[in-house]
Amino acid sequence: MERGVFQFVFKYSKTQQLVLILITLASLPFYFFSLDIPKQIVDKAIKGKDNGIAFPYDYYGFELGQIEFLMVLCALFLILVVVNGGFKFFLNVYRGAAGERLLRRLRYQLIERVLRFPLPQFRKTSQGEVVSMVTLETEPLGGFFGDALNLPSYQGGLLLTLMGFMFVQDWKLGLAAIALYPVQAWLIPKLQRQVNALGKQRVVTVRRLNERIGEAVTGAHEVHANDTSQFELADFSSRLGRIFQIRYEIYKKKFFIKFVNNFLALLTPFFFYSIGGWLVIKGDMTVGSLIAVLGAYKDVSAPWKMLLGYYQRKEDARIKYEQLIEKFELPDLLEEDKLAGEPNDVSIKGELVAANTSLAEDDGLKVVDGASMRIDLPSHFAVVGPSGGGKGEFSQLIARLLHPTGGKVALGDTDLSGLPESNTGRQISYAGQTPYIFAGSIRDNLLYGLKHRPVDEVQYEGDIKKEREIQVNEAESTGNSPKDINANWVDNLAAGAETEDQLVERMQHYLKVVGLEDDVYAIGLRQTIDPSDNRELADKLLEARTKMRSRLDEANIADFVEPFDSEKFNSNASVAENILFGTPVGELFEVENLGNNEYVMGLLEKVGLREEFIRKGQRLAEIMVDLFQGLPPDHDFWEKFSFIGPDDLPEFQAVLKRVTENGLEKLSNEDQSLLVELPFKLIPARHHLGLVDDKFEARILEARSEFSVNLPENLVASVEFFEAGNYNAASSIQDNILFGKRASEKAGSAEKVGEVLAEVIGDMGLRNEVINLGLDFDVAIGGARLSPVQRQKLAVARSLIKQPELFILNEALSGLDSESQKSVLESIRKEQEGKSFLLVPSEAEIDGNFDQVFKMESGRISGSDGSVSQPSDSSDKPETEIEGGFGEEIDVLAAIPMFASMDRSKLKLLSFASERYQYDPGQVVIKQGDVGDKAFVVLEGEAEVYLETPDGRNKLVTMKKNDLFGELALLCEAPRTATIEAGTQLELMSIEKDVFFTMIAEDPQTGANVTRAIAERLERTTRDLGAALAANKS
Repeated sequence: MERGVFQFVFKYSKTQQLVLILITLASLPFYFFSLDIPKQIVDKAIKGKDNGIAFPYDYYGFELGQIEFLMVLCALFLILVVVNGGFKFFLNVYRGAAGERLLRRLRYQLIERVLRFPLPQFRKTSQGEVVSMVTLETEPLGGFFGDALNLPSYQGGLLLTLMGFMFVQDWKLGLAAIALYPVQAWLIPKLQRQVNALGKQRVVTVRRLNERIGEAVTGAHEVHANDTSQFELADFSSRLGRIFQIRYEIYKKKFFIKFVNNFLALLTPFFFYSIGGWLVIKGDMTVGSLIAVLGAYKDVSAPWKMLLGYYQRKEDARIKYEQLIEKFELPDLLEEDKLAGEPNDVSIKGELVAANTSLAEDDGLKVVDGASMRIDLPSHFAVVGPSGGGKGEFSQLIARLLHPTGGKVALGDTDLSGLPESNTGRQISYAGQTPYIFAGSIRDNLLYGLKHRPVDEVQYEGDIKKEREIQVNEAESTGNSPKDINANWVDNLAAGAETEDQLVERMQHYLKVVGLEDDVYAIGLRQTIDPSDNRELADKLLEARTKMRSRLDEANIADFVEPFDSEKFNSNASVAENILFGTPVGELFEVENLGNNEYVMGLLEKVGLREEFIRKGQRLAEIMVDLFQGLPPDHDFWEKFSFIGPDDLPEFQAVLKRVTENGLEKLSNEDQSLLVELPFKLIPARHHLGLVDDKFEARILEARSEFSVNLPENLVASVEFFEAGNYNAASSIQDNILFGKRASEKAGSAEKVGEVLAEVIGDMGLRNEVINLGLDFDVAIGGARLSPVQRQKLAVARSLIKQPELFILNEALSGLDSESQKSVLESIRKEQEGKSFLLVPSEAEIDGNFDQVFKMESGRISGSDGSVSQPSDSSDKPETEIEGGFGEEIDVLAAIPMFASMDRSKLKLLSFASERYQYDPGQVVIKQGDVGDKAFVVLEGEAEVYLETPDGRNKLVTMKKNDLFGELALLCEAPRTATIEAGTQLELMSIEKDVFFTMIAEDPQTGANVTRAIAERLERTTRDLGAALAANKS
């Protein structure tokens, strides 16, 4: 990049700048004449007889009377105004376009450099800083680029023209006009340089403040844990004080500059009135000339101020540009040809050699220190070692994501660092522990690794073709990429597919390889389709609805799905769904908007429910505030369980305070609307809050009838009602097939209903279509709508689909349990048969038949070995499914030693985030040998614990109310050590693993209690097993 802002401007807009200067020079004569015309109007047309002019007057060959002469001069003045305005309009638009083109070029260059940053640079540069510099901090430069040469030439030309005009009228007035300019020209820039220096200090200081605020927010838990809040506040006070002092100095100097400018500008007219008046009185100057000079001087201030402002903008632009250069012009940028170069014929096969390879941090610490290895590719090999030993960085050196600071990584005679990304990015795949998932669909992310260059261009026609040609010309003229983002970029052949159908098959294949197919299938079930666009699929889904009901009946689990019935209240649907008895279309009847919906509020008033909704809303608000007020705004529980958002919490706290002080009846309409909104979100079977009784259900059914009967014609399209024979376009595929809600209180309903649903969809040949719909699911920025495990799996599938010659897996399966890791790893190795595969496991050892295993510790490779044991699961965050509940069970949890230290508010939250299940006598709760992911607390009834042995079943103990079992599943994927069945009618609370880990992470004492409880349980289990075995022998 050019080192100076003017170098940048002149290099990339030389022609445009010259055009602007030529147009500026052409405009100045017209401007001069526009200044002279008023003088002629006064001296010749109006006061011509007094000045000895005889009429008719010969004006360029035309004999004109006084009035005609006046009108001609006025017309000429008007024409000159239009001409000068036209010049100004052209110059403004042309230089604006020139400036925007340069701004576009600069931003593109900066973004291109970001893509060329070495990866360690991103640890030193925050995302927010880069985004701000590329977008916000470059914005003022766009305006300056256009003005860089044109503004001083145009405004300077106007100023010189005005000065010349005044000298032509009288040299004394001309001298008076410019007498004070040398003072301003010397003083103002000197002061401005001081302001600019302070401005630069302000920018740097504010950036450091932003970083410290970010640290304080991220490390808030450490601040509270170490009682350092006063230290932090003192630090912020010092930084804010420094910013205040800088800004205060800037204000003083800026306003002093303004004071000097205003004073000198008003001092000059004193000379005009005194000297000019004296000349008119003496008869050495006409009144018209004096008026023309005064008018000209009135116009002098504008270009002079523009020139002074230009100097300030120039200095600001210089500083900003230099700061950009400092941040983006790094010495170790990836070479430009490595980023954009075309692939050569190098293949990732042959002898891979790492020769004395080193990687040093900025402080000189060597993460990889002289590591060497040699292996023939294709091969399946591994690099193992302790965490922090350099194995991950070494794998990134092989992937060419990091560049060695010493030694080299070569493939035969070819240094990998010399290959362009068009080689390494297509033949080498790398999947790490924390992959990034881009905004877009699952399909977009899965195919991301196939989008190297446009494969098929879009054929445009007519006006769209002309518009595209303009876009290409603009892109090329600004140094941007002219490639069409709307073209087909997906290289099907790289995935082993020739057609779009084959590509879909390949996508589904790789989803299956990484164990993500079922997840995408489940996501597909939650998608919607438009029957008018896909009538055939809609008809098949209606057929599946009938088969689903028959299969549920055959399996004697018909009550596991509560069907939609216009005459019955559905306890597994929300109150809003029960009133609408349909699915909202658009935002009008979305549950968040019902509290402000005039039609719905009128309906509640009509059936006498509005006051009851307000009372229930108050109770719900109290519960939500009580449960969630201690949680940070980014806590997962807000989205999963809360009826309100973290931003709304203070507003509801204020409403509850007003209720306490004044009562419900005196609340404003706005406050009432907030409370009325909450009961609509209640799902009685899921939220055990005791707020929905039989009487309330009957009133809701009455409201349902009134809602559909009286719905205005203009609102009919806003709701898709449930009708047994029709496909509901606003509901998901799953809801259309079930035509009801899963009974969440039925133990195992999710698994059993899911199994039957999968059978029906499979029998009808719809599974692939459902998966294809799931591929279009929008994952949001960073894949936020996917779980961490799903993101890892998607990244691995993305790496595999381009069928790389070398696939590097760097702890990319750490979120999976050990069995899943083993299964996925076997599938990956099968996919890479005949090709190369490098595994970097989470653990220090591995188990598997690898061609070679290298051990790495302290940045050095100590040798190779055949194999060692398989990594155990290192993840504390398994993927689980969560549903909530809340009631009297808090006391039950408080009585359990494991949770005894928990604050009561935390126990409420744990209860609210747990599920309730009911079991009939003899029904199996957990089975010995199965891997579990939840623990259970007995709420009502008894459960029998049996040990399954080769000699038969032995009863160990009876679990009763308040007993906890299955807690080992919360800490590891160990198989269940016993079978537990319901001895009587049994009601259990289940605690999911991810909820449990979230809670103990915030309560260290609970973690200690868990350790103690697990140890006691192991000791007790060992004792019981010994007793059982002794009884068998006897």
